[in-house]
Amino acid sequence: MKTIAENTRNDTYYTKLADTWWDKNGPLWPIHTLNEIRTQYLTECMLDYFGLDEKTSQPLTGIRIVDVGCGGGVLSESMARLGASVTGIDIVERNIHVAHYHAQQQGLDINYKVSTVEDLQKEGCQFDVVLNMEVVEHVSNLANFMQSCNQLVRPKGLMFIATINRTPLAWLTAIIGAEYILRWLPRGTHQWHKFRKPEELEQCLRQGGLDIFERSGVQVNPFNRKMRLSHKTSINYMLVAQKIANHDGNIGVQV
Repeated sequence: MKTIAENTRNDTYYTKLADTWWDKNGPLWPIHTLNEIRTQYLTECMLDYFGLDEKTSQPLTGIRIVDVGCGGGVLSESMARLGASVTGIDIVERNIHVAHYHAQQQGLDINYKVSTVEDLQKEGCQFDVVLNMEVVEHVSNLANFMQSCNQLVRPKGLMFIATINRTPLAWLTAIIGAEYILRWLPRGTHQWHKFRKPEELEQCLRQGGLDIFERSGVQVNPFNRKMRLSHKTSINYMLVAQKIANHDGNIGVQV
């Protein structure tokens, strides 16, 4: 059992980490700026797809969501505030501690745990919505990762994917610009060969019984740090895919 002194030290440590994660003007400001855009985009897609009432204060009530690679919980909290039942997973234990600590301070009930999509798949978990945001550009085995993500989507459920396209313009912007010139991100955050083209993800989704029905680009203005949705997908982009049927061709029910 931890002593009071040990608990105090842990609280102080995670408070400092949470302060960094949740400082909208701090080093992680790009996450918060992007989160404002994607939260609105995700919510509008879910409201339309599931036929939810947008006039209520918590329109996502009853929707089960898993936030893959949740980090400090920025997106998870946004979804929870809208009424969704959220599970946030990350392979970095420190991130989970920060996310859990901050959610407690905000009075939010979010199921955070150190886990992988493979772990959840083995447990037989399925969700209405899988949030696969800014993760695929960091995984080594895309096919295996996406196979597990696909299994987490219940029949007639949705998966959202946000990532960086593998184009010369994306290399110039996301690596040279963001990491070396503007220093918005630490050097080495991204690796060029792990950037994913939309057609690569589309193939992985199709193999898992999902079809893309919505896509959008995200543009960043380096001068005023503003972001907005765009029809251009040559740098950052988001995909929305629906699972129409199980592999045996039978429409399933929500788990």
